[in-house]
Amino acid sequence: MPGLPRGAEWIVILVIVILLFGPGRIGKVAGELGKGIRSFREGLSEGKQAEDSDDSSEDKESK
Repeated sequence: MPGLPRGAEWIVILVIVILLFGPGRIGKVAGELGKGIRSFREGLSEGKQAEDSDDSSEDKESK
């Protein structure tokens, strides 16, 4: 049945990835992925803060 890999399939995929990239390179890629996710979340929170401050300044101007 097609779909997401389960059980032993994940182990085979992991072994192939390690053979292709090596453990050192996988660590670097994982670190960069973590930095990218962190940066994305910070950008989202900064955008929300800017949006909130814009909303509050518009409320003050309309009164």
